[in-house]
Amino acid sequence: MMLREFWIALQFLTRLPTPRVTESRPDDLARASVWFPAAGLVVGACLALVARLFHDVDPWIVALAVLVAWIWITGALHLDGLGDVADAFGAAHGKPERFIAVLGDPHAGSFAVVAISLQIAAKLVLIAELATGPTAWALVLIPAWARWGTLICNKTLLSLKPGLGASISNSVGWNVIVAWGGALAIGALAGAVPTLIAIVLVPVIAFYWQWRLGGITGDCHGASIEVTETLLLAACVLG
Repeated sequence: MMLREFWIALQFLTRLPTPRVTESRPDDLARASVWFPAAGLVVGACLALVARLFHDVDPWIVALAVLVAWIWITGALHLDGLGDVADAFGAAHGKPERFIAVLGDPHAGSFAVVAISLQIAAKLVLIAELATGPTAWALVLIPAWARWGTLICNKTLLSLKPGLGASISNSVGWNVIVAWGGALAIGALAGAVPTLIAIVLVPVIAFYWQWRLGGITGDCHGASIEVTETLLLAACVLG
């Protein structure tokens, strides 16, 4: 059963090939959310492998290869959320109800294009800065920390749209969240200490959504993952 839920989490968060899961149930994804950080570790391991394969070439080539792999593996799922959130902020004028309404628009506006472009550029530059150092372990942990953040946000914030968010909140207990946080922290101490800033960064992001919107949506989760990943990359560069 646990392996089945892990495959479901990996299918939801990535485009990586996985065994076929049969007998779909309504609560499958909510139950699988406990494995979101593990899916992040898989994403990170793939990125570290790409970085290793291109290790002897120019750092910018390494960065480009890692970034392309990052976007392909995740299917640009979280970049889409970042773009939707940018458009919503641009059109909301401080009104939460307007923000939610704009999130439902399938079209990408200028704010989305600019936000996604800046995010891709930021990751490219930061990965290139890390390319000549011991990047592998940091690349493994960063996607996992970001997806650990989704568990924190779902547990502490009201879901502004009915469905998955509320069910995840009921499916994942604090004992699981703390256990994942402890495991990732131990991993960070083993060679990626700057990523420990996630322990502070994730609650700050959750507080921001609470202050700005009074809750969170799926697109906000995607935006949070992208922002968390970029800030953790920056922490590794500066640290």
